[in-house]
Amino acid sequence: MIEIRIHGRGGQGNVVAAYLLAGAAFEAGRYGQAFPSFGAERRGAPVTAFVRISATPIRRRCQVRQPAFLIIQDEALLHVPGVLDGLHTGGGILVNSNRTPDELDITTGHELITLPASKLANETLGRPVPNTALLAAFLALTELLPQQALVKALAERFKGDMLERNTRLVERAAGMVPAGRWQEGDHAARA
Repeated sequence: MIEIRIHGRGGQGNVVAAYLLAGAAFEAGRYGQAFPSFGAERRGAPVTAFVRISATPIRRRCQVRQPAFLIIQDEALLHVPGVLDGLHTGGGILVNSNRTPDELDITTGHELITLPASKLANETLGRPVPNTALLAAFLALTELLPQQALVKALAERFKGDMLERNTRLVERAAGMVPAGRWQEGDHAARA
């Protein structure tokens, strides 16, 4: 089982990202579990979402405390206490940022990869919602699930022009990171 924790802010599509990733797992013939955790429901407030993906049924029902991977939808959250806690040795961090990992000037002890996801989304969708671009990049990095599974999960939410634009965004974002860099068996411990 692979566990992923997604950190973002209200309005960035954090919860939708978790459900899309779990839906992509289902589309690829695997089991997926997704659920959010947030306090006051307001735009801009920190939101955490959890995802588990497995080849067997998932019986665990607690929050993800020791993820194999982190997806951070707002680079400012890297400085919030607790965001990086519990990440497995060898785990990876994918951050929505226009800056390079070196420019972020943060030492995590884990590989950190950045992607200008909000910028890509704004150019492709007309809205700076980073979730789809980050998921596409995450799947390219891990090769955990095929990109087509994400497109199928998106098709459950979007139709017509919006689905076409999201599909273009998936292709664009996936091509901007090193494919297979965080392959499932090689990069991070399993739960």
